[in-house]
Formats: sequence, C-alpha cells, structure tokens
Amino acid sequence: MGRRIHVIGIGAGDPGYVTVQAIEALNDTQVFFAMDKGEFKSDLVALRQQICARFIRRPGYRFVELPDPRRAAAGAHDAEYRQAVSDWHADRARIWAAAIRDEVQPDGCGAFLAWGDPSLYDSTLRILDAVATEIDISYDVIPGITAVQALTARHRIPLNDIGEPVLITTGRQLRAHGLSGSAVVMLDADCSFQVCAPETRIWWGAYLGTPDELLVTGTVGGVGSRIADLRAQARTRHGWIMDTYLLRAPD
Repeated sequence: MGRRIHVIGIGAGDPGYVTVQAIEALNDTQVFFAMDKGEFKSDLVALRQQICARFIRRPGYRFVELPDPRRAAAGAHDAEYRQAVSDWHADRARIWAAAIRDEVQPDGCGAFLAWGDPSLYDSTLRILDAVATEIDISYDVIPGITAVQALTARHRIPLNDIGEPVLITTGRQLRAHGLSGSAVVMLDADCSFQVCAPETRIWWGAYLGTPDELLVTGTVGGVGSRIADLRAQARTRHGWIMDTYLLRAPD
C-alpha cells in the first residue's frame, strides 16, 4: 500500500471551519508534520495541535516539527524572485522527504495541516510533488475554508460585483500592476493598497477566525492609515501577522 499523506485544509483560524471530511482524515493520521518557523509563530503550531486534540477520537498520534530553511532574499526582478522560491522549495522537499521516510511507517499515514486551503498561496502540493520523485508516497487533498471566504463572511459582503470577475493577487503584484475592478490581496507586508486611488473601497481583516481578529472597512483614503497603524501594532504585539483584504476600484 505504501506511505500515504493527507494534505488537510484546516481553515483560516476558527476550529469551527474544519470540515467533516477533514476530521475523518485527522483520525486516519499517525504523524503530523509542522514547519518550525521560529518562536513568534509557535502559536500557529499550537493551534494545529488544538485542532487535533479537539477532533481526534483516539490517542497515539504525534507531531513532528521540521526546520524551515531560510529563503534567500530576492531582488526586484520577477526571475530572481521565482528562482529564490524555487530554491527554497527544493530545500524544503529534501527535508520533507527525509522526515517522511524516517517518521512514517511503510504502510502508515502522515499529514500536513494547511492553513486555509492548500490550493491558495500554499507551497505544500508543489513540494510534495518533488518529494514523490524521491520516495514512494501517495497523497490526497482535503479542501479548507480560505481567508478569502472568511474575510467576506466576516464583512458580510459578496466577493464580486454583479457579473464581474475578481482577481486574487499579492501585494507585490498590486504594486507592479495597479488595480482594475475588484481584487483580493494576500501576502502583503507593505500595505500596498496605498498605491490605489483614495476612493477605492477596502475590506481588511487580520487573524481571521481567531480571538485576535481585526476588521476595518472604508475607503483607502479614509481608513488606509488606520489599517497601516493597526497592522504595525499587531505585528509587534504578536511577532507575526496574517492579513487579507478586498479592494474595489471606484466606478
């Protein structure tokens, strides 16, 4: 049968976002792998452990924390950025392959718990593809509630205008290409919404689905500086931040 790996989307912070399918996969797993991203993000590992303690019906599973290799600093050019990410993924794949070989029995099951959904700005699936070229594994994917869904639910808004598309992008891409229509922005450490017109609508959320959740809505001109201040304060307080926002250009 060989080693099996579940990639389980656990939602964006609230244990209530975990689906029945995810709970079944949790209960099928003997070894959970978690990336050690340093002391400031230990609460992210702790939340994964809390989810397991809440939903797993039988004892005997264990957590294995893996060192997360440092990603090289990337220049402004797209090719440099892509090469830095590719090298980082290759380093991760070597660590993961060794850990799966050492920690999962030949007929056993391991799992990676993906924040939100593993399809959206998450490297797990790409890395497992590389791992599968080194060792014999099979893996499946259990979808989870994304930060995008949590954001729109908490603000009680539809994601798109009637009949209009929505772009999901990053702060880096927003700064490079600007805004047209509606866009969800993720992975933005620089409050890139500030490049948009002051009349642009913004719905912002951080630590979605957790007790530390922050929500702000308004126009970039009206609430942009407040969001930037809140974000800086929260990052200092927690040592890390995950935030997402929806932008809608003026008519």
